[in-house]
Amino acid sequence: MAAVIAALSVSACAGNRNRPRLAYEERPVELLYNTGYDRLQSRRWSDAVDYFQEVERQHPYSDWARRAILMQIYAYYQNGNYAEATAAADRFIQLFPGNPSAAYAFYMRAICNFEQIVDVGRDQAYAEAALTGLRDVQRRYPGTAYATDASVKIDMVNDQLAGKEMNIGRYYQRANQPLAAINRYKAVIANSDFQRTSHSPEALYRLVEVNLMLGLKDEAVRNGSVLGYNYPGSPWYAEAYALLTDEGARPDVAPEGRRESWLERIIPG
Repeated sequence: MAAVIAALSVSACAGNRNRPRLAYEERPVELLYNTGYDRLQSRRWSDAVDYFQEVERQHPYSDWARRAILMQIYAYYQNGNYAEATAAADRFIQLFPGNPSAAYAFYMRAICNFEQIVDVGRDQAYAEAALTGLRDVQRRYPGTAYATDASVKIDMVNDQLAGKEMNIGRYYQRANQPLAAINRYKAVIANSDFQRTSHSPEALYRLVEVNLMLGLKDEAVRNGSVLGYNYPGSPWYAEAYALLTDEGARPDVAPEGRRESWLERIIPG
C-alpha cells in the first residue's frame, strides 16, 4: 500500500498559505490533490477523502480523478470505513478495468472483507467473500506482490472456515447428534483446502470419538490410523491412541490390513 501511495504522490507546489479550505468552488486540480495528499500524510483520513472527492467531482474522468479514487480507497481503509473503501474500489474497477492499478483495487476489495472476518461462532459471510476476492487476485495477477499476499491470506481464511465447521461439529457432538457432527468433521477432512489447516488433526480425533460413541469401532480405527500416519507427533493422536487402545483396538493398523489413501479411510467406497 505504501508503494502505491508513493507512486501516486506529487510534489506540492504551493505553501501552506495557499492551501484551500474545502469549499464548493473551482480550484486548480493540483492544489486539491496535493492538499488531500498532505492530509493523508498527516493521517487525517476523513479530510483527505474530502479533497480527493472534490478532485473527482471537479475533474471527472481525468488522470487526477483516477489517482484520487485510489487515494480514497486507501484513506477509507485506514479509517476503518471498509464499506466505503469497497465502494471506491468497485468504482475504480468499473471505470478503469484495464488500468495497471486495477490490481490494487481488486486486492483492496478482498482485504476489506478479510479485515471484517469475525470469530468462528458467528456468520462467516465476510470470510467467504474474502476467499472469493483473494482467489480472484491470484487468478488475475499471478506473480505479483498482491498475489503473494493473497496466497498467505487464503490459507488464513481456509483455517477460519475449517474452524467454523469444527465449531458446529462440536456443538452437534455435545447435543448428542453424532451423525450431524460426523458430517461436519468429514467436511474438514474431505476438503483439500481444509486438509492443510490446523484443524485436520482434531477433526480426525473427533471422528474417532463419535464413531466409538456409535459403536463403529472399525470406522474409529480407520480415522485413528489416518491420524497416526499423517500426524504421528500430534497430541490429538496421543489422545486417539489412548482412546482406541482402551477399546482394545490398534489405531496404527487399518482393519483391512492394508494401507489406504486418506479418503478411502475416511469415506470408504
